[in-house]
Amino acid sequence: MSLRSPLSQARGLGSAKDGVGHWWMQRMTAIALIPLSLWFVFSLVRFPLLDHATMVAWIHAPLVAVALVLFFLAMFYHAALGVQVVIEDYVGNEGVKLVSILVTKFALFAFGAAAIFAVLKIAFGA
Repeated sequence: MSLRSPLSQARGLGSAKDGVGHWWMQRMTAIALIPLSLWFVFSLVRFPLLDHATMVAWIHAPLVAVALVLFFLAMFYHAALGVQVVIEDYVGNEGVKLVSILVTKFALFAFGAAAIFAVLKIAFGA
């Protein structure tokens, strides 16, 4: 039995405020993804054919291109935040945890950049 208070036992274990920014951004991206995901799904459902020519013509519209870029930004950032939390919670080895987070963030950044580049290339007709 310890006579130390819970506060004194917790001192030196890190700041409780450290994850607030991470938590807040995860909620903000989730909220942004609700209308963006609904727009994306309903936009695709209204097309009778999802062939290449139809999609290129669709992405050429400026508002569609902007919405797709916002969708990909929010989606990949939200995924990076979520996967980081899962890795931090379930990977015990600190070295493996660090490498896993770095590889995951790099991969999601690369996929997000590729998706946004593809949208911009199609939108600008290059």
